[in-house]
Formats: sequence, C-alpha cells, structure tokens
Amino acid sequence: MTTIIEPQVRLFASAKSWIEGEAVRQLYAAANLEGVRFAVGFPDLHPGRGTPVGAAFVSEGAIHPHLIGGDIGCGMALFKTDLVRRDAKLDRWATLRFNLEHPWDEYVGDFLAECGLESTEFDESLGTIGGGNHFAELQAVEQIFDAGEFKRFGVGKEQLVTLVHSGSRGLGEVILRDHTSEHGAGSLVAESFVAAEYLRRHDFAVRWAKANRELIARRFTAALGSEAELVWDGCHNSITPVEVGSARCADRMSRCDVPNSEVVWLHRKGAVASDGEFVVIPGSRGSLTYLVKPIGDGEGHAWSLAHGAGRKWARSESRLRIRERFRVPQLVQTPLGGRVICEQRNLLYEEAPAAYKNIEAVIQDLVDAGLVSVIATFRPLLTYKTRKHRR
Repeated sequence: MTTIIEPQVRLFASAKSWIEGEAVRQLYAAANLEGVRFAVGFPDLHPGRGTPVGAAFVSEGAIHPHLIGGDIGCGMALFKTDLVRRDAKLDRWATLRFNLEHPWDEYVGDFLAECGLESTEFDESLGTIGGGNHFAELQAVEQIFDAGEFKRFGVGKEQLVTLVHSGSRGLGEVILRDHTSEHGAGSLVAESFVAAEYLRRHDFAVRWAKANRELIARRFTAALGSEAELVWDGCHNSITPVEVGSARCADRMSRCDVPNSEVVWLHRKGAVASDGEFVVIPGSRGSLTYLVKPIGDGEGHAWSLAHGAGRKWARSESRLRIRERFRVPQLVQTPLGGRVICEQRNLLYEEAPAAYKNIEAVIQDLVDAGLVSVIATFRPLLTYKTRKHRR
C-alpha cells in the first residue's frame, strides 16, 4: 500500500490519501540533505515552511535544526480526570472563561521547581495554549476495540480525559533564531560544540513544552472542578539519538554513549514516537481521536507514526473556503455534538474540521501498512482554543 518506497524516501500512505505534490517535493528535498539516510512521510503529510509536516528524517553524523522548526517540543498529552460522562454539562462548561491565553494566576516558580526547570523570560507563557492548531479538549471514550490493552492504558470506560496540544511557545522560536543568526541554517556536525550547544537548549525546550502541556491541563480541568493526571505524552517536533539495530530509542534527554554502537539522529516534524506501548492520534475537533498500539521494531518507518489528521488546506485557503460554506453557529458546535470555544473568527475558520484530512483514512493507512493496531477511540466534547483577549 506504500505509494513510494525508495532507499531514501518512504511514504506510508495509500493512493487514496490526500497528499499534495509540494509535500512530496519537500520530502525528497529533505532526503538529499547532508548526512540524511532516509526520509519518511506518513498519511498526514502536508507542506510546511520549507519542510513537510507529518514526516521523520534519519541522519548520520549531522543534525539539521531547521527540519524541526521553531516550535521545539510541540506535542500532545492525554490526562485522565475524575469526571465521568454522565456528569458532562457542555452548555454550562462552554460558558466558562478558562483564561488559557492569559498568564497563570499562581506563582509559577513552584511549578518550575516541581518540573526541574529554571526560570526564563517565558515564565508568563507557561500554561498558555498559543495559537494555530493548539488546543485543550475534554473527551469521552467512544468505542473500545481491544479491552485488554485499553485496561492497561489505565482509563475507565466512563472516565473523561483531557487532551492538550501545545509546545514551547516563544522559547523554541528564540532558540532557533539565535542559532541561525549566529551559525546559519545549514547542517551541523553532530559531535561539534555548536551542535552540543543547540541540543542542550533544544532539550530544555522539549522539557519546557511537556511541562507547559501539564500546566494547561491542570488549569483547564480545574475550571471544570477536577484534576488532571498524566497518562501519555508524545512530542511531535524534536531531534533525538537512536541506537541503530535496537528497537529501543535512546533517552531524549541524554546522548548515546554505548561502546561500539552506531548512533543516528532522528528528526521528527509533525510525527510522534512509536517506541512506547501506546500512541494517541487525534483528528480534528469534529472527528474522533484514536488510541493505537505500535507494531514492529519501527526502524523501517523511523520509529515514528502520524501525529494527527494533517491539514488538507492551507490556512489562507481554509479561511476563504470555510467562510463561504459555514456560519459561525455551525462551527462552534460540531456534528459529533461537541462544543468549540474559539472567539477569533479567522482562527475558527482556519481550524474548522473540513480543513483537515479524514482521520479514519489516516488510521486505516497505518493499519494497512502494519504499523499500528487500534485500541480505542475518544469523542471530543469541549474544545478550547481562545476567548477574546480580556480577563
């Protein structure tokens, strides 16, 4: 079912998948960068700013900061709450302010210490969602396909969960900008001092982004009268070392130093690690989220999987298309019955479900390629993007 399988380019998508030619061109261009062994695209592949989104790249002896972009550490995390489905009060909850575009009211220093993070100029951004496709979303279990694996995941059938999508906010952008202004946008020798300094700051941004998702979840669920407990976290934009020949991916926060082992560098841009027991892959706010189990050793697909549905239309095109086809009331309540809080009209258009690919097709491509099995699905109940910028 793979539409492209070559030594340097692999695309895990059926012929029916919506893959733009520009995204494939970008994938080939990345495969030709210095030291890159191969580039992998997934069914959610779409064009990015010079680099395709929904892809992973394996290099030897060189790293490429520009491949993962400025939102270093961006990803998703799923948290369980003590709310159950029968307690859902969507109409009332949709009126809550949440205030996730504003700094946290409490002292952030204690939370930083809890997470082992030092203070930065971005402390006020910690616990805020940001723009674009980032969100906090309350979900309910929709259907369970593998009861045994779902039980191991640790979420009850009636238990509500919170899914958060966010990254390192402005921190990652500053890291990339500082690096490129001093050293340019080219490749780096992996063992060089410059690479080590970039990776040190990169690793901090990855940890910061994970902490950001946790604080967002705490704030979001607290407004609902509940607490958030982390179940799973997956980073989408990162550079990590991998020991070739081992199904085990190296620790993200350390460098590999196993004697006589061959280390390659894995760049993910809108792709999620497949080296764990579970992976969460969401659709749009108007479609289901999938809990899947990775299959196989992962090396042939760069130890990675699709990170979501992937965009079908660029933002500018989405604004034009959606504005002509839908009114605002049709966009703040989804066909699945979920409520959407997004008081910026352009963002509401840009992130409409129709702007994204079909998540069922994406998941089916992964299943047909032998990369995953489906464990369960979740239904979005309440999606928070932003209020108007006022307290």
